[in-house]
Amino acid sequence: MKYISTRGNIDPVSFKDAVMMGLATDGGLLLPERIPVIDQTTLESWKKLSYRDLACAVISLFADDIPIEDLKRLIYRSYDSFDHPDITPLVRENGVYILELFHGPTLAFKDVALQLLGNLFEYLLKERKQKMNIVGATSGDTGSAAIYGVRGKENISIFILHPHGKTSPVQALQMTTVLDANVHNIAVQGTFDDCQNIVKALFNDLPFKEKYALGAVNSINWARVLAQVVYYFYAYLQVAANSVEKVIFSVPTGNFGDIFAGYVAKRMGLPIKKLLLATNENNILTRFINDGDYSLGGVVQTVSPSMDIQVASNFERYLYYLYDENPARVRESFEIFANTGRLEFSHEERLRVAEDFASQSVNQEETLATIASFNRENGYLLDPHTAVGVKAALDMTPDGTRLICLATAHPAKFGDAVVSATGMEPPRPAALAGIEKLPSRCEIKEADLDTIRNYIMGKAL
Repeated sequence: MKYISTRGNIDPVSFKDAVMMGLATDGGLLLPERIPVIDQTTLESWKKLSYRDLACAVISLFADDIPIEDLKRLIYRSYDSFDHPDITPLVRENGVYILELFHGPTLAFKDVALQLLGNLFEYLLKERKQKMNIVGATSGDTGSAAIYGVRGKENISIFILHPHGKTSPVQALQMTTVLDANVHNIAVQGTFDDCQNIVKALFNDLPFKEKYALGAVNSINWARVLAQVVYYFYAYLQVAANSVEKVIFSVPTGNFGDIFAGYVAKRMGLPIKKLLLATNENNILTRFINDGDYSLGGVVQTVSPSMDIQVASNFERYLYYLYDENPARVRESFEIFANTGRLEFSHEERLRVAEDFASQSVNQEETLATIASFNRENGYLLDPHTAVGVKAALDMTPDGTRLICLATAHPAKFGDAVVSATGMEPPRPAALAGIEKLPSRCEIKEADLDTIRNYIMGKAL
C-alpha cells in the first residue's frame, strides 16, 4: 500500500514513511492510493473478533510494510492502558447506542489513535536510529492524548500548543501536569486556529521541518484517521442485525477527522446509511453540508471547546474525493481559500455531499438542555460534545433506524458544563483524582510564528 498527497506533488510513499512524514511535503494531506473494499463474507467473519484483533485486521490492510506480528504487538500494547476490556464499549440508552470512546488514559476519543501513534513512532524511530520533535496544536483533547501517548518515550520530544484559557480547566491540567522531560506545553495567547496556523506554517517550512525532524500528531497524520476507522467497524458489528443492515452514525466534530474516519469506513464497504455531522455555533462544516457555504467566520467560545474551530484540517481529504481524486483541483481550491476565506461548490457536488452526510448545528442552550434531559430520562451523563451529537441525532434520525452516537469524552472533563446543566458534579474517575493539586509546567507565548519557532529551536532534540 502506497500513499499519495491530496495535492499530487510527491512520489508515492510507504505506510511507514507516511506516518513519519505527517503532513505531505507539498503541503497536502496523505491518503492511500486506493481504499480496500471489504466484502460481506469478510465483514461477517469480523463479528467474532475482539477490538484488538479487529484493529489488526483493519489496520494491516493499510500498513502492509510492518510485519504482522510486530503490528499486533504494537496494537495490543496500545490498548493495555484502557480501563474497559472492550476498549470502546457500547451502551444502549432509550433506543440510542452510545459508543463510549473515553476509556483511555486521558478520557477522550483521541486516546484510541494516539496511544497507537506513540508506539508506532517509537518503533519506527528505533528501527531508523532517528529522533523526532513532535509539534501539534490542540483545542482541548488532542494535546493531552498526544502527551500521554509519547511521555517518557525514547528519541521523542513533544511540543503542544493550546489556546490559553480556552480549553476546559481539566483539559489544561491534563496537559500541564505531565512533567516528563520530553514534554513541552505552550499556551498561546489566541485561538485554536492561531495554534493550528502556526503548526502548519512550521511544517510547510521544509528546511526547518527537516533540520528539527518535526513529526505530526494532529489528525493530519494518516495513522490517526486509520486507527479511528476501526471503531466504526466495531460498533457496527455490535449492533447491526446482519452484515447488510444500514446504520446512522452521529459524530460531533470540528476538525472533520473523526467523521472522515467514518467516511473511509463507508468507502471500505461498511453499510452506513448516513454520517450525521454535528457542530456547535462554530458551524462552518454544517454550512458546507447544508448550504454549500464553506466560508470563514469568527471563532465562538462555547461549552464544547474541542469543537471551537473554523478551519477543519481534515476537510482537504474529503475534498480530494469530492473532486474525483483530482489533486490539481484541490491545489486550486486551497489557493482560492487562502486568498478569499471561502469555497464554492456546484449543484452536483452538493448533491454528492448530501448522499454521505447530513448536518445540524446545536447551540449552547440546546447542548445544556440535552445533557439535563438525557440524564433525567436515562440516568446517563453526556459530556457537552457528545450532547451536541445526541441532540442532532434525535432531531434528524427517523424512527426505526439503528443510531450510534459517538461519545467523545468523559463528562468529568467538562464538570462546569455538567453542573450548569444538571446541578450535579459528574463522578470523577481515578485518572482525574486530585489533578488540581498536582504541580504543573507551561510556557505562555504570544500567537507569533517566530516566537514559537525560536522556543522549539531552543528545546528540540
